[in-house]
Amino acid sequence: MRRGRVPQDRRPPLTGAERRRREERRASGADDDPRYAEVVAAVLARNPEHRIHPTLDRVREACALLGDPQLSYRVVHVAGTNGKTSTSRMVERLVREHDLRTGRFTSPHLSEVTERIAIDGEPISRPAFVRAWDDVEPIVEIVDARAAERGEPRLSFFEVLTLMAFAAFADAPVDVAVIETGLGGTWDTTNVVRPDVTVVTPVSMDHEAWLGSTLEEIAGQKAGIVKHGATFVMGRQEEEAAGVLLARAAAERVTVLRAGADFGVESRALAVGGQLVSLRTRGGLYTDVLLPLHGAHQADNAATALAAAEALLALPGDALPPGLVEAAFADVTSPGRLELLRTSPAILVDSAHNPAGAQALAEAVAEAFTLSRLVGVVAVAGDKDVDGVLAALEPVLAEVVVTRSSSPRSLEPAELADVAEGVFGEDRVHVAERLDAALAQAVDLAESEGGPGAGVLVAGSVVLAGDARVLLGRGGAA
Repeated sequence: MRRGRVPQDRRPPLTGAERRRREERRASGADDDPRYAEVVAAVLARNPEHRIHPTLDRVREACALLGDPQLSYRVVHVAGTNGKTSTSRMVERLVREHDLRTGRFTSPHLSEVTERIAIDGEPISRPAFVRAWDDVEPIVEIVDARAAERGEPRLSFFEVLTLMAFAAFADAPVDVAVIETGLGGTWDTTNVVRPDVTVVTPVSMDHEAWLGSTLEEIAGQKAGIVKHGATFVMGRQEEEAAGVLLARAAAERVTVLRAGADFGVESRALAVGGQLVSLRTRGGLYTDVLLPLHGAHQADNAATALAAAEALLALPGDALPPGLVEAAFADVTSPGRLELLRTSPAILVDSAHNPAGAQALAEAVAEAFTLSRLVGVVAVAGDKDVDGVLAALEPVLAEVVVTRSSSPRSLEPAELADVAEGVFGEDRVHVAERLDAALAQAVDLAESEGGPGAGVLVAGSVVLAGDARVLLGRGGAA
């Protein structure tokens, strides 16, 4: 593996034809590797990412043995409860439009684990995933053995994937890596990077079992990524969360860019396939920017991403080059985020899995889509605020079909139906044990009274969103 920087040719963004050829190669197996399934199984067999062991010592040890690959490129580090992945994808696209090689590490994946590690905007190939595993496996074995001697668990699934991403980015090599936290911030595996810019998107109640039972406690965990020497970009926050984040920023003596004060959305209007936004930053006003994503929350994410990219790429107070922002945002994608998978009837899918995300989704659906009748297909993990998610979705759904996702944490459909009946009423709730049956039933319910303008909304879980994409033939590279 190469360490540090080496000169390389700059790669322009992939054209649509190049992306299609790459997807065709994946589909044909030309980019496959005979060891890929074995490697994925070995990684997945480890402790799941939501099982936190609150220490960074083992990851620091592994990184040191690898030669600290995470220090060989500039980093934008992103935490928050909602909007992390969309914001990370926007930051990466802006940086790539600046003619820099990029790495992007996000989680969870929708259909294939390679989605989590992207170089130049594309998920790494299966052979590259295997090579990354081969790079880190000897180090993982050493750290596992030392942990066992201390009576500690071996490195988790997420810790190993993070090491693989760090190694793959150094090997590429990339100029800038956009790194999204997995869970929280302080003890998150990614928190061994040395960031140039840190970003915290809106913080809300989620993962209380691991992060705390109050907004202040959860914000305190997210604030752990804020470090001296890195500009801190703070998305819109509730007052309780903002206070905690700003206190951390003051303690670390960092420059703070705040949503509303230093950047924000000046205006937005519906447009074909998305919205037209004007975004204000310290560098200036970027007007009439096409954002092919729906909802006020995505406009806020775009403003946050733009402020972060400016902080990384421009001198203080300067704007990014003319045309760069427009070109980058016009090409932004965020699969599984109010994504239209099929028409006649419209089938929409979203990964919203907590009340704040579900509320933003409901508002975006009501604003962006004119549907005569919308039926929901919902599955929620048992450790989530199920009542809160369903209550947020209820105003936009005529009826709901509850089902399960492929996650072992998915609530049993019968249990979910009991909760849903308390929110929707018994007559509006239907049960299907499998997603394919749930989709078929939802389509029938939507078209029976809604006619050609009817639609189906799949929501409640990231895993469910991925399952639906695969089922509807959209399970390729994300």
